[in-house]
Amino acid sequence: MAEQPAPERPSSSSDERQTLTVRRAPKYGVFLGAGAFAGILIALLLTVFIDGSDISPYTQVVYSQMQVFGFTALIFVVLGVAVGAIVALIFERTFGGRTRQVTVEHEQHGI
Repeated sequence: MAEQPAPERPSSSSDERQTLTVRRAPKYGVFLGAGAFAGILIALLLTVFIDGSDISPYTQVVYSQMQVFGFTALIFVVLGVAVGAIVALIFERTFGGRTRQVTVEHEQHGI
């Protein structure tokens, strides 16, 4: 039995035009990640350059270098994320105000 092509169905199409507003916004995740990375880097630098081998006057305990890094990383990662969020908000306020109007055509093809 030979195969025959299926008959073509008439397709109906409708076009619709819309005017949309396009605005640029920063990617907040990138800024938050960069702030967290900067916080870890600052904590690492502070841990390396500050000698913490003395006995703590408050707890009478000597903390290891990794413990000091952990404590400072907790503080500076949070501060870095906050600074990254603030910088992203400033970028949105200064550069995000530039909006433009574009015309979009929607094509719908039905069966």
